[in-house]
Amino acid sequence: PLDPFLADPHVTDVLVNAPDEVWVERQGRLTRTGVTFADEDAVRRLAVRLAAAAGRRLDSAVPFADVLLGDGTRMHAVLAPTAVRGTCLSLRRPRRRPFTFDELVLAGTLSPAVAAVLHALLHARLAVVVTGGTGTGKSTLLAALLGAVRPGERIVLVEDTAELAVSRPGLVRLEARPPNIEGAGEVTQRELVRQAMRMRPDRLVVGEVRGPEVLDLLVALNTGHEGGLSTVHANDTGALPTRLEALTSLAGLSRAAVHSHVAAALHAAVHLHRDADGQRKVRAVGVFRRAPDGLVQVVPALIAPPAAFRRADPRRGDGPVAAEGLPLLRSLLDVRGVRLPAFVGAAAPPGRRS
Repeated sequence: PLDPFLADPHVTDVLVNAPDEVWVERQGRLTRTGVTFADEDAVRRLAVRLAAAAGRRLDSAVPFADVLLGDGTRMHAVLAPTAVRGTCLSLRRPRRRPFTFDELVLAGTLSPAVAAVLHALLHARLAVVVTGGTGTGKSTLLAALLGAVRPGERIVLVEDTAELAVSRPGLVRLEARPPNIEGAGEVTQRELVRQAMRMRPDRLVVGEVRGPEVLDLLVALNTGHEGGLSTVHANDTGALPTRLEALTSLAGLSRAAVHSHVAAALHAAVHLHRDADGQRKVRAVGVFRRAPDGLVQVVPALIAPPAAFRRADPRRGDGPVAAEGLPLLRSLLDVRGVRLPAFVGAAAPPGRRS
């Protein structure tokens, strides 16, 4: 019963909450459908069959699974009674190619000024972290960033599940692997980051850091691997240092050591937000700066008000507001021979006349 939704190019997510409750997300909006399953057992059989097709165990002993299906769809399943109302399915359809920056500007995700900043960060080979909550478009923006990297660069991409919609010459993809039924054979993201460092990457990219692998990424970026990219869950750029602290504490690092690594490894953060109407937008660009007490802060360089994003004509309305960190961002870029366009941080984007 889910096939028509999975074939719909406008549907990004299909969510089964219960046998009689199926939702879909179209163009950023969740809508309840009239589709129902015969009973709980029908949902359970579907989940188990899809997991088995991907080589994953899903049963009463292991009642949840996160798998990549053959067509690129990502499925997360939780069986009843762990899922109280019945087996839950979350299916996310893959995008066949990454968005370009121009497409994201037209969609309202980026303002022209933010797009210019992202181009500059890539050209300068600065290390960038994309932040945001669940469903804000972090993976979409990361794929767009990878698509904008100049041809000829060797990119080694490490993912927990290979889901980024990106394909380009010079891209090497590494995917983590869970343990088998006997508990053996696990390959962690942390191990893959270490292996990636030995593969002569021009850029090392981790799809999402969510554990101690963040330490290995920081070490890599501190040892000559420039231009690294990753995503991390965080409520805003200001909360990012605390989030990185929490993740690196899993690797047994002291707070002072964490901030030393972060200060040396990371340069900029880009924060995504999902509005009440479902639209995903870059709301801030920040710069990492070490405070006198030795702790790292992310200082806002650009803050984008809602009027900076217009789907019909993104060049109308006010551009992102220049903030305290913009001079520092310009300085970081200038050192590497990259200059931001004059309109970045100005009162209006190019093309607007007063």
